[in-house]
Amino acid sequence: MLGTNDFGVRECMVYGENLPEAYHKALLELAADGHIYPCDDWNTTQKEVSMTMVVLNPLSEPMISKLFIGGPRELEQYRQEMLYGILDFEVERGNWAYTYHQRMEEQIPFVIKELKRNPSSRRAVILVRDWRIDSESDDPACLQHIQYFIREGRLHSKVLFRSNDACKATFMNAFALILQQKMIADELGVEVGTYSHRANSFHCYAKDFDMLDGYVKRIQNAEDSDDICFEYEDDWKELMEMYQPEIAKTVEELRNR
Repeated sequence: MLGTNDFGVRECMVYGENLPEAYHKALLELAADGHIYPCDDWNTTQKEVSMTMVVLNPLSEPMISKLFIGGPRELEQYRQEMLYGILDFEVERGNWAYTYHQRMEEQIPFVIKELKRNPSSRRAVILVRDWRIDSESDDPACLQHIQYFIREGRLHSKVLFRSNDACKATFMNAFALILQQKMIADELGVEVGTYSHRANSFHCYAKDFDMLDGYVKRIQNAEDSDDICFEYEDDWKELMEMYQPEIAKTVEELRNR
């Protein structure tokens, strides 16, 4: 019989008014309740739980956590990769198996069309997993599925990851997907609703255990949100935009190789 802490029955759910609040609660849950399991594909071990992270007001400030790998340049490049496909040419060249944008690009118009046709639809689904490619890949897509709902005049986004690196990927994934949610909501002329981020395996690899512990200490010792968060609209958005010419130059150099 499974015990209450076994992976098969242990389900974590956290709520936050904004993205950093939900993300930080998820990190605390992982650190406190995660169990160590093998990760043979990468010849290591991992601390792991199943996690659902719900952001009640995804555009509310602060939007930026200080607890992720990278800075404004990395976050801006990732935003452009997800929303505009600035590195999709690597797939066309055969260097990468996929990008998220490349897999989602042709499906977003369907989502918009479907929700305009029927705002109460349950059919506005983006499938990211391509089993023909991913079943043969050593590094298959982590993001699997996104479903959008309009309820009470707001666009809600429900995202499923098969696997999500808590310390190095989750925040950037969620930030970019919230901005994609806003882009679709703007096209539909509705407000942004909740963002739900489900990771069946929400994990931290053994080499990053110290990083997770450091994040937890910073969260626990924070006197207020300013210690572990930044504003987006009044702070980081401008910083991120400052790196756009540098990112464009880097992308052009990669394209011309």
